[in-house]
Amino acid sequence: MGILSVLDREHTVAPPGYSRWLIPPAALAVHLCIGQAYATSVYKTSLIKHFDTTQTAIGVIFSIAIVMLGLSAAIGGTWVERNGPRKSMFVSACFWASGFGVGALGIGTGQLWLVYLGYGVIGGIGLGIGYISPVSTLIKWFPDRPGLATGLAIMGFGGGALVASPLSRQLLSYYDDGYNPSNSGSVAGGGALVALFLTLGIGYFAIMMFGVFNIRVPAEGWKPDGFDPAQVKAKSLVTTANVSAANAIRTPQFWLLWIVLLCNVTAGIGILEQASPMIQDFFRGADGKSSVAVAAAAGFVGLLSIFNMAGRFAWSTTSDLIGRKPIYALYLGVGIIFYSLLATVGHNSTALFVLFAAVILSFYGGGFATVPAYLRDLFGTYQVGAIHGRLLTAWSVAGVAGPLIINGFLDREGKPGTLTAEAYRPALFTMVGVLAIGFIANLLIRPVADRFHEPANATAVEAAK
Repeated sequence: MGILSVLDREHTVAPPGYSRWLIPPAALAVHLCIGQAYATSVYKTSLIKHFDTTQTAIGVIFSIAIVMLGLSAAIGGTWVERNGPRKSMFVSACFWASGFGVGALGIGTGQLWLVYLGYGVIGGIGLGIGYISPVSTLIKWFPDRPGLATGLAIMGFGGGALVASPLSRQLLSYYDDGYNPSNSGSVAGGGALVALFLTLGIGYFAIMMFGVFNIRVPAEGWKPDGFDPAQVKAKSLVTTANVSAANAIRTPQFWLLWIVLLCNVTAGIGILEQASPMIQDFFRGADGKSSVAVAAAAGFVGLLSIFNMAGRFAWSTTSDLIGRKPIYALYLGVGIIFYSLLATVGHNSTALFVLFAAVILSFYGGGFATVPAYLRDLFGTYQVGAIHGRLLTAWSVAGVAGPLIINGFLDREGKPGTLTAEAYRPALFTMVGVLAIGFIANLLIRPVADRFHEPANATAVEAAK
C-alpha cells in the first residue's frame, strides 16, 4: 500500500511555480480515452452477428454504460472530492480497462451478459468517475476562466470517438483479414473483437496513466497572477461563497439546472443517436431510394462529432465572456429555432440539413462543457465535483429519454429504410417542446440563498482534514 500512497491528495499538491497549463492535458488524456463510448457503433454490427442477436440487445450495452456513468458520478462524487483527482483518475482507469477485459471474456465465451457487466457496468463506473475527476481541479486552477478550462478537458470526451472510430476499424482489419474498414456493412469475427477489446483496454490504461501522474492540485490560497477575486463577485449569478454537495441538492437552483441539462442533452441525443439513417431518410425519393449514400451518411456522423467536440471548447469559452445563463439561453433558444427549421425546411437542402444538425450538436457539446462552470458560479468551488456528479444523473435520464422519443415516433411511422422527412416531424417538434421547458427553467435560475452557504471557515477546516 506504500506504493499507492503516491495517489493520495497530499502528494499531488503542486510545487511553487508549477504551470497550470499542464493540467488540461492531464485531464484531456482521461477524457479522450473514456470518450470511446461514443464509438461503439463501429463494431455494433459485428457484435450483432457474433452473438446472433438484435440491434436492441447490443444497443443496451451503451445504454447501461451511460446509466452507470450518471449513477457512479452521483454516488462517487463526494469520494472523488475527498480523495483528489489523482486517486480518482487511477480508479477510473482501472475500471475502464477492466471493463474492456471482462467484455473481451464475454465475447470470447459467447456470453453477452458478460459484455453487459464488463463494458456496461464496470466500464460505466470508470466513465462516471473519470468524467468528473478533473473538473473541480480545473476550476480551482482557472478561477478566472473556468469555462475555458473545463471546455479543454470535456472537449476530449466529445472528440474521443474521432480517434477511436478509425483506430478501431484499422485494428479490426489487422486482426481479421476479411474485415474491410471502408465498408460500413463489413463484419469482423469474434477473435478480432476479443483482440480489439484487449488492445483498447491496455492502450487506454497506459494513456490514462499519463493523466494520473501529471495531475496536480493547487496549494491552499493559490491564485493566478493578476487575478482579483473581487472581479468574480461583481459578475451576475457568480458567488464567492461555497455550498456543500448535500446542501446543493436542497436548492431550487440545482434542480432547475438539472432540468436545463436534461432538456439540452435529450434534444442533442435525439439527433446523435439517429444521425446516419436520419440524413438518408430526409432525402429519400418516391422510389424509396435515398440521394445520400451510406458513405456520405457516415461522413455526416463524423462531421457531427467534430461540431460536438468543437462546441465543447468554443461555447464554454464564450461563456466566460457573456456568462453562463445567457449561453444556455442561446443553446436552448436558438436550438428551438433550428429544430423547427430542421423539421419544416430541412428536407429541401442537404446543406441546410447539415448546418442545422451541426449547430444543434455544437450546443449539445457546449452544454456539457459549460455546466461545471455554471455550478461553480452558483455553488462555489468547495465541492463542485461532487455536485457535478449528482447533476449528471440528468444525462442518464436523457440517454434513455432521447432515443425513446425519437425511436418511439419512428416505430409508429414505418420500418427503417422506408421513412421520409415527414416521419421525423412529430419527434422533432416534441424536441422543440423539450427545449422550451429547459429555456424556461434557465430563466428561473437566481443566486443561491445565503442560508445554504457554508460557514466562512468550513472549507479551510475541510482542507486541513
